[in-house]
Amino acid sequence: MSETSLDKAKIKFLLLEGIHPNAVEVLKQAGYTNIESLPGALEGEALMAKLADVHFLGIRSRTQLTAEVFAAAHKLVGVGAFCIGTNQIDLDAARQQGVAVFNAPYSNTRSVAELVLAEAIMLLRGVPAKSQAAHQGGWLKSAENSHEIRGKTLGIVGYGSIGAQLSVLAEALGMHVIFHDVVTKLPLGNAQQVPNLQALLREADVVTLHVPELPSTQWMIGAAELSAMKPSGVLINASRGTVVEIEPLAEALAAGKLLGAAVDVFPVEPKSNKDQFQSPLRGIPNVILTPHIGGSTLEAQANIGLEVAEKLVKYSDNGTTTSSVNLPEVALPAHPGKNRLLHIHRNVPGVLTEINRVLTQTGVNITGQFLQTRGDVGYVVSDIEGGDTAELRHLLDGVPGTIRSRVLF
Repeated sequence: MSETSLDKAKIKFLLLEGIHPNAVEVLKQAGYTNIESLPGALEGEALMAKLADVHFLGIRSRTQLTAEVFAAAHKLVGVGAFCIGTNQIDLDAARQQGVAVFNAPYSNTRSVAELVLAEAIMLLRGVPAKSQAAHQGGWLKSAENSHEIRGKTLGIVGYGSIGAQLSVLAEALGMHVIFHDVVTKLPLGNAQQVPNLQALLREADVVTLHVPELPSTQWMIGAAELSAMKPSGVLINASRGTVVEIEPLAEALAAGKLLGAAVDVFPVEPKSNKDQFQSPLRGIPNVILTPHIGGSTLEAQANIGLEVAEKLVKYSDNGTTTSSVNLPEVALPAHPGKNRLLHIHRNVPGVLTEINRVLTQTGVNITGQFLQTRGDVGYVVSDIEGGDTAELRHLLDGVPGTIRSRVLF
């Protein structure tokens, strides 16, 4: 019995976009040595050519993994998104190819929360306009429209991991916190859930958005919502670029209908630091514009590197898919001395029966079996004793509905 289906030295990892070096250390400590790290993203033909012999891919937000890319990456079994979002990945195409995708939904929550609080303080004090004037030789020494954050109401739209942590930090500064979420949430501290978005917009002095990119959140803040906010209010978007309509926001700010805004994400963003950033918000003095850096701190990137690399190692080592964003989630125990077969398939009747028929006819003893489904895909893990694993994999590949099979060890 071999220790793994493929010698770890032959399992290739490709890390793009300058992923933190501690991800490489995690992989090396787990016994993987065939690792290539590149500082930038790859596109189109260059990306597909590079993936020809890659088993595991690590990316951040710039690399676009389309259905065409997955169809061409025949050896690819896992993708790590070293970030929160996965909208740069065609998750359905990955699932149909049997490629597990993992991300880091929690590792940069503190970084985003800190930036939001800093921006709220700067906006309530009118710092962006005062700073811009000073750079140009002006001197706007005045307390007009300048406020402490203490005693103000923070309205959080989306009370997930970032929203909840922001809630605690804001209360420590003396803010009153309200939040709106599509589901009922247990609040932390003294935060209060409000019944709808309109109620939050009317009451909050600072509105901050922390929602995922979904059809239901697309352009959720437009002219009507901006009009519902206090004229002395500020808006912060560090969630997704398609959540806020930029043109109405620019008009509201220029007309003095809002005290200020901070925007970190945009509907269309430059593909690289060399490309020019275009936005109607440019040049408006009471706006803080940041280049999608909410989670871009060294601490966050280090945490993300550890979190995602460990998930890839666990999937490669024993087949565990816990926290995968696109495949059925199965937590698998160690099973020393046994062979483990992984089988990803279409979720149709009869597949498990056919898998067990193959195993039974070849005379192996099934010592453990795990099954989970997710939508149109199923995942069966079989721990066995005896049998020729190469022959078994060949037979399992012939089971109708098979997407991918692997002999793990």
